[in-house]
Amino acid sequence: MAEIAGSPTVRVAVDAPQHSGLNGPLDYASEQALASGTLVRVPLGKRELLGIVWPGEAEPAQGLALKPVAAVFDALQPLGEDWCRLLDFAAGYYQRSVGELASAVLPPQLRELSPEQLAARLRKLERKTAKAVAVPEPVKPELAPEQAHAVERIAAQIDGGERKPVLLFGVTGSGKTEVYLRAAEAALAAGRQVLVLVPEINLTPQLEARFTERFAALLPEPLAIVSLHSALTPAQRLQNWLAAHLGRARLVLGTRLAVFASLPDLGLIVVDEEHDPSYKQQDGARYSARDLAIWRAHDRRIPVVLGSATPSLESWQHAESGRYERLTLAARIGGGALPRVKLFDMKALPATAGVTTALTAPLLAELKARLDRGEQSLVFLNRRGYAPVLHCGECQWKSDCPHCSAWRVFHKRDRTLRCHHCGFTERVPRACPNCGNHDIAPIGRGTEKLEEQLTEALPGARVLRIDADSTRRKGELEAQLQAVHDGEVDILVGTQMITKGHDFRRIRFVAAVNPDGALFSSDFRAPERLFALLMQAGGRAGRDATGETPAEMWVQTWHRDHALYQALARHDYVRFAGDQLAERRSASLPPFAHLALLRAEARTAEAAKAFLDAAAELLHDAEVLVYPPVPHAVARVADVERMQMLVEATQRVRLQAFLRAWVPALIALKREHKAVLRWAVDVDPLAI
Repeated sequence: MAEIAGSPTVRVAVDAPQHSGLNGPLDYASEQALASGTLVRVPLGKRELLGIVWPGEAEPAQGLALKPVAAVFDALQPLGEDWCRLLDFAAGYYQRSVGELASAVLPPQLRELSPEQLAARLRKLERKTAKAVAVPEPVKPELAPEQAHAVERIAAQIDGGERKPVLLFGVTGSGKTEVYLRAAEAALAAGRQVLVLVPEINLTPQLEARFTERFAALLPEPLAIVSLHSALTPAQRLQNWLAAHLGRARLVLGTRLAVFASLPDLGLIVVDEEHDPSYKQQDGARYSARDLAIWRAHDRRIPVVLGSATPSLESWQHAESGRYERLTLAARIGGGALPRVKLFDMKALPATAGVTTALTAPLLAELKARLDRGEQSLVFLNRRGYAPVLHCGECQWKSDCPHCSAWRVFHKRDRTLRCHHCGFTERVPRACPNCGNHDIAPIGRGTEKLEEQLTEALPGARVLRIDADSTRRKGELEAQLQAVHDGEVDILVGTQMITKGHDFRRIRFVAAVNPDGALFSSDFRAPERLFALLMQAGGRAGRDATGETPAEMWVQTWHRDHALYQALARHDYVRFAGDQLAERRSASLPPFAHLALLRAEARTAEAAKAFLDAAAELLHDAEVLVYPPVPHAVARVADVERMQMLVEATQRVRLQAFLRAWVPALIALKREHKAVLRWAVDVDPLAI
């Protein structure tokens, strides 16, 4: 259907495939003038897709027959210009098309509904009214002086004072959540919406309960408090997104995706556990929700609060240089002491046959003593499964994955070998598939084996394991956490999943077993992540000041004198951050340099390398360094070889200018390298 004579031309952001090279909005004919931000359906090739009318003047069609807009979602108010600016910035910075990013961050159901169906959903939303329930005003705890000062500084920014990002640096249990609640209260009182980001879905219900309890009297209307994350059903996600977009939801809690929520009255953004790697998307448009939250707050001229006991070194450096305002909460609320950290030297143990390196005799004795006193303990091991590898002592066969350059993990409960990279699962063989030896045994250990050993060693102890395998079914995690809170568990075993944010009031003892691996990783961020993880794990202990014995954390290590453990023993994040930043500065690593990774995947390593080698020759910039291609740490996943190439610049603007010229050339280069299955640019990569 050709363009209607004299009809307006509109620019529409639509998800065009990357190889098409159509990165910007496309022009369409429209029977009526449409405001920017209006949702429409438009034809593209043989499909009809959801699109957004994009700000800016469309070029007049010079003799071209433009395709017309197929349908307009006129029952829904347009997305705001500030939302479009956020998408424009994110698409440009992370080198994706704006249409692709918009399609990824809008609720999936919007892509399936017709304008009439969406209008029906909106009418249903309008009909949701509250049943009159008198909710008493909540009793607010008295603020400690440091908390009161932090709330005062954030409230001053809400009232229009000088705005710069706030880094709320508070030890575990220092009452950061109460500061968020008071800051949210100030923003809500000023008639603004509040966005609170958390790193993990499993932390959302807990925080949602805290905010609902506090604001039930202030926000009694249905959908005034909503959450946004990928575990919601498509219908829930659309409903909550619409409530936020229409201004009905005043408080939105969510994971990284929620940074793109449409919030017309946004007045405050909180990023809890801002250091957490979960804020970085690892596929598609690899955006950092924390960084976009900071940009969005700057663009909207509103305050943003970044909270952590172990801030990312980037945020810490910004606070040191004065770009961020640092507010410190140095003491635990209610007089609870931070756990004493005991570095347990594994070299000092007598070399006794049969002693396992995870459950040492002194650790078992300490767990038993805590058990006898009726105290809860937490044993942290960052590896799930029964044992990492099955091994044949005769021919040295190990349970590798046939599709990945990784080991398959032995899971005893269902007698399977499972690859945690591609998901390939097989029954455990009765004998070695290589030589037929029946005596194949697990080496190493995971949380499943640790759980079994604890149950054997401490008969009568109620041991509970929480990891990604034990919480697969809906509602399992919530039920297990509730059992811990209710005192129905004596010893909690788990991975990093249990170290983040949970307010366990009964745990007095934490043990970290086998944490040394990260000290010698090829990834320069590994020490930072390990320190944060151990501080978080230790932070689960002694949160309640009532306890006859001091809260303790044991770290079983072969490297007791390592600077990281010495700083941990003193709870000295400041010293640790200073040492790490000095190392990073001398090595020209972030935050003193800016990085991007070009990743390529192909059936053969040679094909991936050929593409990356050719990519390195496309552009030369004296101020941008392109390193030779190397394989990923796990080079092969699901029979696909993965290689990567690092790009480094001392200035962010130089890197961005280089990428803007490079990416279109890479799209063209891919057409010549047909053996390459996928390629992607990752700006500010977290895992190298």
